[in-house]
Amino acid sequence: MADPRTERNRILGATLVKKLQARAFDAYYCATKEEALAKALELIPKDDVISWGGSASIAEIGLLDYVRKNFRCIDRDTAKTPEERMEIMRQGLLCDTFLMSTNAMTVNGELVNIDGNGNRCAAMIYGPKQVLVIAGLNKVTGNLHSAIDRAHATAASINVQRFGAKTPCCLTGVCADCNCDDTICNYIVVTRRSKPAHKIKVILVGEDIGF
Repeated sequence: MADPRTERNRILGATLVKKLQARAFDAYYCATKEEALAKALELIPKDDVISWGGSASIAEIGLLDYVRKNFRCIDRDTAKTPEERMEIMRQGLLCDTFLMSTNAMTVNGELVNIDGNGNRCAAMIYGPKQVLVIAGLNKVTGNLHSAIDRAHATAASINVQRFGAKTPCCLTGVCADCNCDDTICNYIVVTRRSKPAHKIKVILVGEDIGF
């Protein structure tokens, strides 16, 4: 008998693939991180220029290390000044393939993302030839309201610890729906469909990755 969690994830993954495809996303389910990495590399043309938004998920499956070694990249982490970093982020919006995750996803196939600078959300909406989204099933929620809540209360409150920002959630671990200068919740984008069709490709991973 299959492990109950593995079997449930397989079934949920198949359901979500259909929901995403109905919204003009390309969608795939991979049971493991290793399978997800292989699928991602299958979807990226070898001559593509790659960029990415801040994402623990693309690092956890090994995709970030691979593209840095094997593709031409627009990498903001090579910047020597804040001004250069911002310029590299702007250039990244015109890459061939943009890599990211999503802060939350509904069982109906909607993606929810919260950004501090807006570069991930901007790339999702317009610019790159294709957007590759790597998302663990731990990010799936029941509806749009709970997805937005997850993006705030879980993803943002963990992400802010990486930056050491002076926000209430950084100090308490609890979202305060703040309006302070350091907030990383400046842009909230709900992606209902991929337009043009197939531009956004979602790889669902049957393991907990990212946050």
